[in-house]
Amino acid sequence: MRSDLCSGTLPARKHLPAAWAGTPVLDVVVPVFNEEDDLRPCVRRLHEHLTRTFPYAFRITIADNASTDGTPAVATDLARRIEEVRSVRLERKGRGRALRTVWSASDAPVLAYMDVDLSTDLNALLPLVAPLISGHSDLAIGSRLSRGARVVRGAKREVISRGYNLILRGSLQARFSDAQCGFKAIRRDVAQVLLPLVEDSGWFFDTELLVLAERAGLRIHEVPVDWVDDPDSTVHIVRTAAEDLKGVWRVGRALATGALPLDRLARPFGDDPRDRGLADVPRGLARQLVGFCAVGVLSTVFYLLLYSAFRAVTGAQLANGLALLVSAVANTAANRRLTFRVRGRGGMVRHQAQGLVVLAIGLALTSGSLAALDTASSDPARSTELAVLVAANLAATVLRFLLFRAWVFADRGQARAGDTDPRQTGVTPTQAAPPRRGAASAAPPGRAAPWTASEAGPAPRPDTPAVTPARPPLPSRPAPQADDDPRTTR
Repeated sequence: MRSDLCSGTLPARKHLPAAWAGTPVLDVVVPVFNEEDDLRPCVRRLHEHLTRTFPYAFRITIADNASTDGTPAVATDLARRIEEVRSVRLERKGRGRALRTVWSASDAPVLAYMDVDLSTDLNALLPLVAPLISGHSDLAIGSRLSRGARVVRGAKREVISRGYNLILRGSLQARFSDAQCGFKAIRRDVAQVLLPLVEDSGWFFDTELLVLAERAGLRIHEVPVDWVDDPDSTVHIVRTAAEDLKGVWRVGRALATGALPLDRLARPFGDDPRDRGLADVPRGLARQLVGFCAVGVLSTVFYLLLYSAFRAVTGAQLANGLALLVSAVANTAANRRLTFRVRGRGGMVRHQAQGLVVLAIGLALTSGSLAALDTASSDPARSTELAVLVAANLAATVLRFLLFRAWVFADRGQARAGDTDPRQTGVTPTQAAPPRRGAASAAPPGRAAPWTASEAGPAPRPDTPAVTPARPPLPSRPAPQADDDPRTTR
């Protein structure tokens, strides 16, 4: 997984202004590969729908994935005939690569994409992007599996789709209901942070993006959709499923080993109500208690198993000390990663050393309990020994949590408590700048100036091919007149 992302704080979510001067608010990407028959009716239908129902300026971007048929010519003709349409040509295949390339260079504050077959009913488009425009959510997905969705498709695709989402829930703890529906949207400022972390360039791109967003604490809005299966779809189901499973394994391994820099993404907007300082309420206490209790239960079971194994070959005191030593090292490592969210190897030795000090205190409690038991009874039953040790370990566990929170991992808590809320320092969220005027404005009259990354926003990633769209960024769309058909050839 990519871990070279420069950390940065995203601006607070807020409602986009009603009149976004000079820049389309929504950029809908339609990735295509050899779709010369379906492309024209798809784009015309989408354009008509947006013109009729969408209250903001918009753009439709055709992302041609190295098509070998007449798709490029159709895309170019559509961009020439319809003002709000542009065409981008990529020389390498991959839906994820196409979305990353166009989204990275777009200047629209809300980015979306949909499949060319328009299997999803377009009436869900406005509900999809509205939470992003209002500032309520960070990403939005269409869902065929949530309550209220109406889906028409064969049993084979139904089983594969539901099975894949069950795998995501079981392996990656995903909570979103549908990762594969080709109907998604994202805020541009969120995309700028997440896209450099996404490795996949094919069909798994959507899933990886959603998993990263969810693990980062971003808000994902789901819209139940009406969806009709396209029987002529060219997607290779078996090959796509195999690639998706490889992606699940890769992302799951990265999450398990801490290779993803999710600490740089966690709640980056600074407007989460859980980040607000409340008197007499320690921050993160409830979550840490739950995590510590889960680790404690597992550690206690591990300790008892070790004690029983050591006790079969040695005395009670030595078995207790060995079992405590091994389980305490595992307990400190688990709490470091899971409870207090400390990533990387920095401070690991110091944390383990402090954990051993906490172990010594626990050893004193449990050893003292065994000594007291031996004083009370010369030959106590093994079950009595275990019961005394459980009670002593519970007391040691409470003390361990307090010491972990206040001493061992106190630097982590202080760092979080000192996070700056931009609203408290007077720093206003970053506003979108008006489009810069450079080469595009200097183009001769009657000719479309070349579209460049410097005008459209952040530069594409170095490993993505250069693109040359047919049209520059468009100005705000005026309200159509009654006798003006926007689809008419100019």
